[in-house]
Amino acid sequence: MKRCFRLTRSTDIKRVRRSGKSYAHPLVVLYVLNSQVHETHVGVSAGLAVGNAVKRNRAKRLLRAAMNELIPVIHPGSDLLLIARAPLPAANVFQAREALSILLKRAGLLSQAHEL
Repeated sequence: MKRCFRLTRSTDIKRVRRSGKSYAHPLVVLYVLNSQVHETHVGVSAGLAVGNAVKRNRAKRLLRAAMNELIPVIHPGSDLLLIARAPLPAANVFQAREALSILLKRAGLLSQAHEL
């Protein structure tokens, strides 16, 4: 995922987590908050429940790789926060992308061309 699409400040991540709407999947939790900017920004997080540092980093890499393919089809103007769950490090990038697609459809963020 390109750096220009990332949420990096802890204040931005806390704002999305506190004020955003959440959507859950067994592999990942998605928080969505509409923003005033016409760009999509994504933050990725993995807590201690995911596992040791190696597993947490793998989970974050999987989420970034899956979002890299989905960012072009997301409606712009939202801040997203992806929080990895414990089973994610054992999944592959296809399962992570499918989980994110399901969550983005539920949130109504995918463009019509991708939903067909």
